Amino acid sequence: MSGHSKWKNIMHKKNKTDAQRGKIFTKIGLEITMAVKSRGPDPVSNGKLREAILKAKTNNVPNDNIERVIKKASGSDDSNNYETITYEGYGPKGIAVIVETITDNRNRTAGDLRHYFDKFGGNLGQVGSVSWMFAKKGVVVINSEDVDEDKLMEDSLETGAIDFTSDDDVFEIFTDAADVSDIGEALRKKGYEILSAEAEMIPSTYIMLSDEDDIKNMNKLLEALEDNDDVQNVWHNWEEK
Repeated sequence: MSGHSKWKNIMHKKNKTDAQRGKIFTKIGLEITMAVKSRGPDPVSNGKLREAILKAKTNNVPNDNIERVIKKASGSDDSNNYETITYEGYGPKGIAVIVETITDNRNRTAGDLRHYFDKFGGNLGQVGSVSWMFAKKGVVVINSEDVDEDKLMEDSLETGAIDFTSDDDVFEIFTDAADVSDIGEALRKKGYEILSAEAEMIPSTYIMLSDEDDIKNMNKLLEALEDNDDVQNVWHNWEEK
């Protein structure tokens, strides 16, 4: 692993979550719905659903809300026609950006995203234009307060983690993408505070921006994307200071 931490990006998202809790609940609810519709309502056999449930729990979504969404998604009367679409593009100075969406209107979503990229100094690209620069991995982020690093490393490796780093006030455990929910849940049961446990697109290289206008536009692009109701996840290779 390159050693570069995604925690600053995650903190950016979590700060936004605290300010807009209703919106994040809705987005996680859509993830749970899509997971149920694609692979069924049983988290034991549905890894994607386990990941979405763990994400809901780390964002303090009440259990009643989670169960209600699963039940509704399992019912035959749920006629919502959502689909998952991933977009790729470039921000200022060629920053690679991947945007994962869940939408019931792909024309609306594509139009919105194209507008954001154009407005803030980038451009929306074709499928495959930047994804080759990323690898999909599981990332479990743990609060490092009062945590013994050696013991956490031992516990992480026992659960099947493949790498481990320390950054700022957190530890990051890297896993195979398919194992992230199981490993995150196993560590949570061992008493660790899980701040995030998700499959992430990790870039192989990073780009720094030095021009203030480029930095401002990149921040505005990320804010616009994350404010959009259809956008679930945003990954990029900007090396933030």
